[in-house]
Amino acid sequence: MVKRSLQASLNGIQEAKRSFARKGWTQDNLAAEVNLKTRQPIWRFFSGRPVERHSFIEICLVLELNWREIASNPPAEFLELEEYPLPPVVDIDKLVQQVRSQRFDKIQYQCGILQLLDISRPVAIDDIYIDVNILEEIASLQHLEISDLQNLDPKDFDRFGLGDVDEKQIPGTQAVETYSHLRVLGKPGVGKTTFLQYLAIQCNQNAFAANQVPIFITLRSFAQESKISNEFSLLKYIHEEFLTSGISDPSVIETLLNAGRVLLLLDGMDEVLKQQSNAVLSEIRRFSEKYHTNQFVATCRTASQKLRLRGFTDVEIAPFTLEQIRAFTQKWFVVFTKTNQKDGLTESVDFIQKLELAENWQFRQLVVTPLFLHLACWVFHGQEKFPTKRTDFYKQGLDLLLGKWDEARGVERDEVYRGFLLPQKLKLLSQIAAATFEQGQYFFEQRIVEQYIGDYIQNLSDVPMDAEELQIESEAALKSMEAQHGLLAERARGIFSFSYLAFQEYFTARKIVASHNLEAFGQALSGLVSHITDPHWREIFLLTATMLRSADSLVQLMKQQIDTLVAEDDYLQEFLTWASQKSRSIPTSKDATVRAFYLALSRTPHIASHFALASSLDQGMFLDAALDDLLIECAIDGSQDFAHIHACGDAMSNILGIVLDVGLHKSLEKLSDQLPNSAQSQQRFELWSQTNYSAWAEQLKKTVINYRNINHEWQFSSEQQQVLQRYYDANQLLLDCLHSNCEVTAAIRQEIEATLLLPQKELEEREWQ
Repeated sequence: MVKRSLQASLNGIQEAKRSFARKGWTQDNLAAEVNLKTRQPIWRFFSGRPVERHSFIEICLVLELNWREIASNPPAEFLELEEYPLPPVVDIDKLVQQVRSQRFDKIQYQCGILQLLDISRPVAIDDIYIDVNILEEIASLQHLEISDLQNLDPKDFDRFGLGDVDEKQIPGTQAVETYSHLRVLGKPGVGKTTFLQYLAIQCNQNAFAANQVPIFITLRSFAQESKISNEFSLLKYIHEEFLTSGISDPSVIETLLNAGRVLLLLDGMDEVLKQQSNAVLSEIRRFSEKYHTNQFVATCRTASQKLRLRGFTDVEIAPFTLEQIRAFTQKWFVVFTKTNQKDGLTESVDFIQKLELAENWQFRQLVVTPLFLHLACWVFHGQEKFPTKRTDFYKQGLDLLLGKWDEARGVERDEVYRGFLLPQKLKLLSQIAAATFEQGQYFFEQRIVEQYIGDYIQNLSDVPMDAEELQIESEAALKSMEAQHGLLAERARGIFSFSYLAFQEYFTARKIVASHNLEAFGQALSGLVSHITDPHWREIFLLTATMLRSADSLVQLMKQQIDTLVAEDDYLQEFLTWASQKSRSIPTSKDATVRAFYLALSRTPHIASHFALASSLDQGMFLDAALDDLLIECAIDGSQDFAHIHACGDAMSNILGIVLDVGLHKSLEKLSDQLPNSAQSQQRFELWSQTNYSAWAEQLKKTVINYRNINHEWQFSSEQQQVLQRYYDANQLLLDCLHSNCEVTAAIRQEIEATLLLPQKELEEREWQ
């Protein structure tokens, strides 16, 4: 008979103690890992005394040791026939199909429907599910230097660490087929649970693993029920689950498990409360070791990956590609459009077209997870557009991550950051965001963010805290913020960032808006305005403007700061004066529009041609644009090319049709008549080109300058070019803020728009009026 107890040899004890020391545990910790009620078996194990055989083997497994190498005189046999009699010979394939048939309806009900956020009715998983892609390399485990990350383009920020999208992703089902013990990691809302439900349904419908029995277990439910009975046994839990399908014989389950015919889907390792997690993990380890021939798939948030499972391969769900976004959107609108399928498809096309607009790139960064994509579809479905105030969408997204998502699914989390209330969490996140963004840090070292958290915790306490205690509290808070809300993410070992750049920008703007008194608020706005020429701060300006109850002070400060950019340069002031004079020659009430047009027409710098104010042309402006194009064409050395000269002649003919000034019309007509016509010989054309073209082109230029006061050759230095570029961009930013649905009084809005792009002298004259 095989011995019922085992004891460690002297060498085994030494090896076990070394492994135990590497773990850094106490004997109480180890007892919890092994699911023992007391630590007495642990003490007996390390003392070389007999320990019940099952507990001895489990201790060795947890310490990652081979129990046969640790035991003194280990038995040759492992199973004790008296305790584990061989089951009768059965037709396993027939048993599998019988159990699958009895369990079919339960799996369909348990996994076949989804309850989407804020949707009153359930949705069939097949109607909405999109195949996920898997990354086989975990980004947060790579070793990088912080300097490698700081110059990352903002539009690439949210995808950093996700590898080469085209080369490193594999379909989710392929990953399950590749690895028999798989743990699927991912951010909140990335679709981990839905992926497991999809696997269960595919298996149930013979589309995947048709020779296995699917079993779906929500680990938080398993933990809650096990706590009541004080027995953490997956086998018992599965037996009780089978009872609901009319399968009462416990030997059926063990027969299936021993034959490796179970697809066990374990959802939500991160959702188990801390006081129960050791027991749950220990049971999963024991169960997966004992029944290792079965297929295991578990899910866990990426931030909780340190909850290791021996023998499991970790992979990560990749964010949606544009193709997946299109597919999800199409399914979503077809399901939720109440009229017909055609209308749903039409609305999905409209959604994608507007999502791909340049001004919506921030939305594109967020909607790469099913949770945020569903939210975006829901908002768009109600408004037929994306929200003008992005802050409203960000706030809804943050509400989800900070509690609403867990609340909707009935998930209870451990107490987080010393029991902070929601306003305190928001304030802490705002301080971290503002401090790091001010330093130009999208990525920051763990020690840096822990210092910010420590400072915040210390300021909340009336009593100074011990440095070591504060460090422990800060580290725990950081891990909680990462694991429970997903707002901070470890992008590489020891390097953190906000999970989305949009949230770092939102919290930075929130810190400015939430300044506690008038003086602090004024300092915050002045600090913001000092960054008006920094393109990285553009989104902060736009978010702050829409979050303020009144944006009057902000836009006035912006206008003052913009005017100072060119105030001390006489040549640039002359340039602005010319544009202002030109605007007064055009009969329109929108002088700023005209000024913007003529500054753009000067071709310095090229971006000015996209200036928003220069969006509509009256007849005089249209004429000047045509003349400017003609002068540019004629300035090209095409004197030997008849086609080129003929094109200039055609352009002049078109222009003559819109010229109202008699003198200009007569002068241009005279110049047009001087051009050679197609009937002339090649010799006469070449003679005219060589002797007359340059003088003709120069006369055309003088005529245009004389009558229209355009095409001056402004000679800007490279430094002045840069100043002008910043000046244009800052004015564009001011306009974008005014058009961002922010709250600005009508009088201030009109004053700012009327004085855009004016030279300093005219600004001062307006002040005296």
